Amino acid sequence: MMNKTEIAKLIDHSLLKPDAMVSEIRKLCDEARQFGFYSVCINPYFIPLAKDFLSGSNVKITTVIGFPLGMTLTKAKVYEAIAAVMSGSNELDIVMNIGMAKTGQWNTVREDIHEIISVTRGIIHKIIIETCYLSRDEKINASGVVLEAGAEFIKTSTGFGPAGATVEDVKLIRSVVKDCCGIKAAGGVKTLSRVRELIGAGATRIGTSAGVAIMEEFTSVS
Repeated sequence: MMNKTEIAKLIDHSLLKPDAMVSEIRKLCDEARQFGFYSVCINPYFIPLAKDFLSGSNVKITTVIGFPLGMTLTKAKVYEAIAAVMSGSNELDIVMNIGMAKTGQWNTVREDIHEIISVTRGIIHKIIIETCYLSRDEKINASGVVLEAGAEFIKTSTGFGPAGATVEDVKLIRSVVKDCCGIKAAGGVKTLSRVRELIGAGATRIGTSAGVAIMEEFTSVS
């Protein structure tokens, strides 16, 4: 069983709500330092602030692209991704074009992802497929397309949809991608037991806004 430090190193400590304030971003970064989380996951506007707040630490910066709907123009996503990296983001959580996936236009979905990856080489790309909107076959197809496009991670959810990460979805994605990419489980991950279930199912990163509570729970039960 993974210890507290090992679990902390899998957590993207997230604050993506639309009314997030500078004071909350500072608090998020301070918590990430304190608990040793892998990264903070924030909206692009706050990247320079987070870079300043995290100066001298090992905590990475993750930001979101095309968030939360994935339906912006590809060229807009490309610009947003380039600007985010230039501002200091280490990782990009990119929302797949969900409408084109539902339409079955998988080549369009693949190209949308690939164009972003091709101009931001050298960093980690996590593609959010928003599993709550997809059928089982669509989840399988989306996972394959993400691999083909060259992404390093598949992420289950934005946290803005009607449902988040499930053990079943993580297992399904893992059955498709094998060991070829990571899986970030996000959306509704609030407890230590849930984190352990998702890791057991094959998740290699956890996105949560409840990182501190999870760490405190870990201390109380371990």
